Amino acid sequence: MTLLLIVLLATAFMAGLSWFISVVHYPLFAWVGAPEWRAYHAVHTSRTGYVVIAPMVVELAGSGLIVLERPAGVGATAALAGLALAVLTWLVTFTFSVPDHGRLSQVFDPATGRRLVRGHHVRTVLWSAHAVLLCTMIA
Repeated sequence: MTLLLIVLLATAFMAGLSWFISVVHYPLFAWVGAPEWRAYHAVHTSRTGYVVIAPMVVELAGSGLIVLERPAGVGATAALAGLALAVLTWLVTFTFSVPDHGRLSQVFDPATGRRLVRGHHVRTVLWSAHAVLLCTMIA
């Protein structure tokens, strides 16, 4: 039960943060002036890393442990689905979000910004679905 709660805490944190980023933070990118953009984006990515790295690692590693240790009452399908959701979140992050942030680090491009937001919506759905799945494992 402790493992499930730890993974739920990390995943729910990421889901909530992701909703905030989707609804509030990323849309505000368009309001940052061109002269300030590079410095703003550099601080944004640096500070975001401090906030998201630990919970993302806990979610992924913990999801793997759930598959390996299968806590009482957790089926193999649910455990594997949770791990798949965590892995997909990492894949979307490093396949789309990180490269988009790399492009945006030089200049704000509206098309890249829109692509970043679309990819982030996918991550929001993945984290939210994983949090719900973990709640069903605990219930």
